[in-house]
Amino acid sequence: MSDNRPLVPVAAAELDRLLDTLMVEFVRLSECLVGEGYRLELGGIDAAGLHYNLSGTGRLIAEHREPIELQPHTLVVLPANTLFRIEVPSRRGSRVTWKTVNGRAMPSAPGAVRRYAANDGEPVVMLICGYFHASYGSSTDLFGALKGPIIEQFSEGDQVDESLKSALMELVAQEVGFGAMSAALLKQVVVALLRRSLRSMDLWVERFSLLSDPQIARAFAQMVAHPGARHSVSSLARTACLSRSAFEARFNRVVGRSPMTVLRDLRMRQAGDQLTSTTMTIDEVAHQAGYASPSSFVRAFRKAHGCDPTSYRRSHGVKL
Repeated sequence: MSDNRPLVPVAAAELDRLLDTLMVEFVRLSECLVGEGYRLELGGIDAAGLHYNLSGTGRLIAEHREPIELQPHTLVVLPANTLFRIEVPSRRGSRVTWKTVNGRAMPSAPGAVRRYAANDGEPVVMLICGYFHASYGSSTDLFGALKGPIIEQFSEGDQVDESLKSALMELVAQEVGFGAMSAALLKQVVVALLRRSLRSMDLWVERFSLLSDPQIARAFAQMVAHPGARHSVSSLARTACLSRSAFEARFNRVVGRSPMTVLRDLRMRQAGDQLTSTTMTIDEVAHQAGYASPSSFVRAFRKAHGCDPTSYRRSHGVKL
């Protein structure tokens, strides 16, 4: 290869660290019921979509791509903003006129469960569609650079459907913490999906730009695990076993931002979490984030979050 990348996957320990620190933010969850001879048009949401077929057979067609055959326990991940439709052909042949339901035109409040029904009797295909962001902070979305669909066939024993059904029930019940619980359940599905890739003949985990370059992934895993450490471009380049110039160029190409910009984002994510979940002082949070000067930490925090650390803590309900 022209850039001399190693032909080895991301090390298991580094991938485990990346999965452990991955944050999954729930956007929306939908139940889709499609009957024979119907088409249900969906998509166009600014978040990756995870579509799991609970039962029945049909097909999913994403924009101008080849149809994806849906069997029970088929899971399809689509990039953000993808338009697609779910359809169940009529047994009476191709000459029968399709009945189309435009789900995109139906209003839906953020965080709500939406039920889309495209049938005039018993549904043939039943799917759960979850939209989410899987990220390490505002600058690094794992699925952000995904260009095409990911397709995996699970089985009933994998219990992916149980996680998604539980997430759906959490949202319907609307009990305290339902958003966090739904996000945690969706993360279980994402991790199961990434695990499956490691056993797949088609190692599609490498479609994620961050995981396609093991040396950059190694350095990024160190940043994610220890954002407050005394990292520098030179020390991260050594972790990646690259020269400084090669590391900076490859990091920018793979992640889309400079190493220090991403590091600052990771530090601010950690600081925000500590301010809302611990009673650490501002100075302690600053030190944990790798800032020797509390004033420089406050400036960086204000730039990242739009307010100072004290106001952030107060607005998120933590009282000392």
